[in-house]
Amino acid sequence: MAYRHTLGGETYSFETLKDLLAAASPVRSGDQLAGLCAETDAQRVAARYALADLPLRTFLETALVPYEEDDVTRLIVDTHDSAAFARLSYMTVGQFRDWLLSHEADTATLSAIAPGITPEMAAAVSKIMRNQDLMAVARKIRVVTKFRNTIGLDGCLTSRLQPNHPTDDLKGIAASTLDGLLCGIGDAVIGINPATDSVANGLALLEMLDHARQKYDIPTQTCVLTHVTNTIEIMNRGGAVDLVFQSIAGTQKANEGFGVTLPILQEAYEAALSLKRGTVGQNVMYFETGQGAALSANAHHGVDQQTVEARAYAVARAYNPLLVNTVVGFIGPEYLYDGKQIIRAGLEDHFCAKLLGVPMGCDACYTNHAEADQDDMDTLMVLLGAAGITFLIGVPGADDVMLNYQSLSFHDILTLRSLLRLKPAPEFAAWLERMGLYDSVGERMRALAPGQTRLASLAGAA
Repeated sequence: MAYRHTLGGETYSFETLKDLLAAASPVRSGDQLAGLCAETDAQRVAARYALADLPLRTFLETALVPYEEDDVTRLIVDTHDSAAFARLSYMTVGQFRDWLLSHEADTATLSAIAPGITPEMAAAVSKIMRNQDLMAVARKIRVVTKFRNTIGLDGCLTSRLQPNHPTDDLKGIAASTLDGLLCGIGDAVIGINPATDSVANGLALLEMLDHARQKYDIPTQTCVLTHVTNTIEIMNRGGAVDLVFQSIAGTQKANEGFGVTLPILQEAYEAALSLKRGTVGQNVMYFETGQGAALSANAHHGVDQQTVEARAYAVARAYNPLLVNTVVGFIGPEYLYDGKQIIRAGLEDHFCAKLLGVPMGCDACYTNHAEADQDDMDTLMVLLGAAGITFLIGVPGADDVMLNYQSLSFHDILTLRSLLRLKPAPEFAAWLERMGLYDSVGERMRALAPGQTRLASLAGAA
């Protein structure tokens, strides 16, 4: 079926729904390299007009990736909640956008309709929204999850402490962890990307993190971001697994490129639940995504990178995760060329995930060969903070010396909390106050003299 719109006396035609969605997308280098983007600005605007007039039901009737060939499509279709969708069933994409921005779409209502929204619907409506629209709607949505603390509450900004080390040196990791904790970072998770991805190394890193967590009674969760199959084996060996991590994408073929299938994720999910390590909740999964992952594996089925990215959030929400984040600029300028594209993608990812009921965070990051800099990350950080982001990732000095990319520093997140008057997770804030690090009345970190904190050197604990 072709989709058409006449603009300025010229009729623009889009042969398939995939063509229409791709042409309506904001400019990004990945779609350009894949030959999926609009050829002119006029064509892009025409595609957005045509998309705005499209009934939302179309996405229930037309699969972008065939049902028979793709388990992510089957997951989306088979778990769709028609009762939750009933409130939206009469709407076009344009009407959906207007309704989302209205007072009628309040926090409780947006939570109720989330199971009725497909990723393709979320991606479609995002394409006809300005940045401020994406922020205004996302800010209204609260997705609250729990393990040892409570994440996603209104007025809170949690953080992942990422103490990566190029040789997985335990004392180096412990020193970076202490640095983050002294800045009030780490309430979402203390999570290490291992330089050596093995079961033995994962066991050692988890043992060190869990020892420090228990010694100082830190109400947070720890994670080694090893492959899910390694984590399953670590659990079989009695390792201290709080959260199961895995990178995921929006098609079966792309997930297979990560070495993962939905049954493997289900096995890991059930194994982690059986450990019952959480104290206030049992959300046990942690997923990372990012625009361009499917395209880089030639597993996108001709779908534009933002739409296929949104499909990854359907995979995530099937396993009730504690945390999900987009590593928005990590894949490189071949997919998001510059700061403007990275900022837009970060806002899109946050909006689409929250609309689907996913607890979304962001690694506001870029690679050194991208046309971006730290000012762009400051802008994205503040925009996401204003939009109600669940958590942000911080690394020492904003420079990950193991993964060789640029992110946010611990001090950046501390500054954002102060700027927007956002608090850590409540259980973590109470712990910081007990440690002499936080002033709950002033809602700020304390200025400490040497020796004033109750935290001893975590490096010694390693």
